[in-house]
Amino acid sequence: MQQRYEVKGMSCAHCEKAVAEALKKVPGVTRVVSVSREREEVVIEGDPSPQAVIEAILEEGYDARLA
Repeated sequence: MQQRYEVKGMSCAHCEKAVAEALKKVPGVTRVVSVSREREEVVIEGDPSPQAVIEAILEEGYDARLA
């Protein structure tokens, strides 16, 4: 199952990589499909808790919400 999140504040490739690496550690995330600063969007596969995903993104310093 895919989940989409709106992520604000990413400004470079390093930001995208930091978010992707953080999401790989969230229980239930089986794959990080895409992280795009241009679209301000993250797409993941799996069945993680949306709150856990949002918290992981917030810990990296970016605002996030389920899209």
